[in-house]
Amino acid sequence: MKNLLITAILSAVFFVASAQNDNDYITKRDIKYYSEDINNSDEYINERCNLDIYYPKKGKDFATIVWFHGGGLSGGSKELPEALKNKNFCIIGVNYRLSPQVQEPAYIQDAAAAVAWAFNNIESFGGNKEKIFVAGHSAGGYLAMMLGLDKQYLHAHNIDANKIAGLIPFSGQTITHFSIRDRQGIKDTQPIVDEYAPLYHVRKDAAPMLLITGDREHEMLGRYEENAYLERMMKLTGNQTTKLLELQGYGHDMTYPAFPLMINFINSILK
Repeated sequence: MKNLLITAILSAVFFVASAQNDNDYITKRDIKYYSEDINNSDEYINERCNLDIYYPKKGKDFATIVWFHGGGLSGGSKELPEALKNKNFCIIGVNYRLSPQVQEPAYIQDAAAAVAWAFNNIESFGGNKEKIFVAGHSAGGYLAMMLGLDKQYLHAHNIDANKIAGLIPFSGQTITHFSIRDRQGIKDTQPIVDEYAPLYHVRKDAAPMLLITGDREHEMLGRYEENAYLERMMKLTGNQTTKLLELQGYGHDMTYPAFPLMINFINSILK
């Protein structure tokens, strides 16, 4: 009983501290990241292409994490991960168009437009555009890698992908995404590496990247092995800033232990 009481008191203290800390941050929701002309010309873009931003009320020069949700490119919605809050970061949670309403590369283009919005607007919130990190889980991790490795998508917005401070994909697909393969009638067990595969775009000068997956025995089909191959190929191209972590005992839903590793990675770059 005594231990339960102590636990309850500590939990209450933590809750109050968190609430107090949350008062030091501002959240703004459903910001359109495409121009008014584009939004007016496409009903689905106007409905779906928006973002939420959470940032320090009195902060200056802070780092920003652009976070893409998972859902297989066919589901899910924007989120501001609790594990990243109250850490003096800005968090941007992004919605993007989904399959089958759109086909590739529409969702990659949306992701690029959202990151471009961050580069073009974060300083007005007090952030530093040289400290923008791009991350996400599963399909979101795939989008983060595509933006960081295939430079054409951000180049369309006059932004160099190498200006991204770091990439942190959680359990992202590095071969051509299974939703794209499924639309083409290709089964899950048939790996394809084409222009829609991060692996296709390995290059020496890409931003520092932390790949995190669950345990290879518990992950989605081949997910650890894909990431291990990407890490190896990046190193063979001469890129020494790509690192892979495998979280033993965790499956595809491995975000809980991954977030602290992500924070450590970001802080190591900021130093």
